[in-house]
Amino acid sequence: MIEKSKVEHVLKRLSEVEALISSPGAAADQRAYRDLMREHASLRRLQERATHYYRLLDAIEADRPLAADESGDPELREMAAAELAESEAALPAAEKALSLALLPPDPDEHRNAILEIRAGTGGDEAALFAGDLFRMYSRYAETRGWRISVMDATESELGGYKEISFTVEGDGAYRTLRHEGGGHRVQRVPETEAQGRIHTSAATVAVFPEAEPEDDLVIKPEDLRIDTYRSGGAGGQHVNKTDSAVRITHLPTGIVVQSDEERSQHQNREKCMSVLRSKILAAQRDAEAARMGAERKGMIGSGDRSERIRTYNFPQNRLTDHRINLTLYSLDRVMEGQMGELLEALASRSEDIRLEAELSRIASGAAAETP
Repeated sequence: MIEKSKVEHVLKRLSEVEALISSPGAAADQRAYRDLMREHASLRRLQERATHYYRLLDAIEADRPLAADESGDPELREMAAAELAESEAALPAAEKALSLALLPPDPDEHRNAILEIRAGTGGDEAALFAGDLFRMYSRYAETRGWRISVMDATESELGGYKEISFTVEGDGAYRTLRHEGGGHRVQRVPETEAQGRIHTSAATVAVFPEAEPEDDLVIKPEDLRIDTYRSGGAGGQHVNKTDSAVRITHLPTGIVVQSDEERSQHQNREKCMSVLRSKILAAQRDAEAARMGAERKGMIGSGDRSERIRTYNFPQNRLTDHRINLTLYSLDRVMEGQMGELLEALASRSEDIRLEAELSRIASGAAAETP
């Protein structure tokens, strides 16, 4: 059972936040105001879940003696037993929801996401699969009302992409898609295969939280090498006349980003800097997580491109996520953007891991304090 005093202690902050939000000039500092609004939403969510949880406990405490009283009114006893069973069945989910609301918030959960998809082993078929993955994420984003913006793309001769990077703009985009990073393997009969043999090819996905202007990131101009070149993308005669594409190399880290989707060199440079800031932010977060150790265990997989996370078997209409041992026989629908069941399962497992890590941390701290 979650101690009520602990929840009440956290919720004392709610009235303080509400006072700050309603104070004159609160919106003058947009970053501080946005942070207050997010903290307020988090605290209200905690309050709602706590109310539900403790009402269930109160109902269980009230119904249990009535359900066990064989000398009482049979109809009342039956009603109490039914309500008791209903409350006890709902309690584990309510306790988990409240426990999650008590965890420290993820600083990246509201951010946009940046995804990079690269064709791996398999030649043209791998590039076609990379294109299929891009379409899958694009269609899912449409169902969520998110906006897709391509940063850079290298198309293959037969279609698809050798590499494509894009942003997904929408509240919670990174929180939802963060577990997509890794190796994606496809098993199917290529269109170019005359004998109908199943081939295996692969693509890799990387996911980053998009950096925001308020992030404390310092990128020195002298640490950047900026190259311009002629775009190979759409644009007609324009691409033959103007070096609009931009490639930026961050010398200290070796990170390279490029963009050729915009007609303006200035716009492509802005896109490059946005991705560069995001990759540096992600690298800093990874380094911090590695130092903390336990935080790393709170992730589903490492997110490394080399880790095979999922298999797409088209002949059997089967999708298998190897990290959570989930198999769905609805691959056709998933590829059309119906990813809800898959992403919800990944989010649920991620929450379980976070809770396990927090309970382990608390237990370790308690053990250390015991003389």
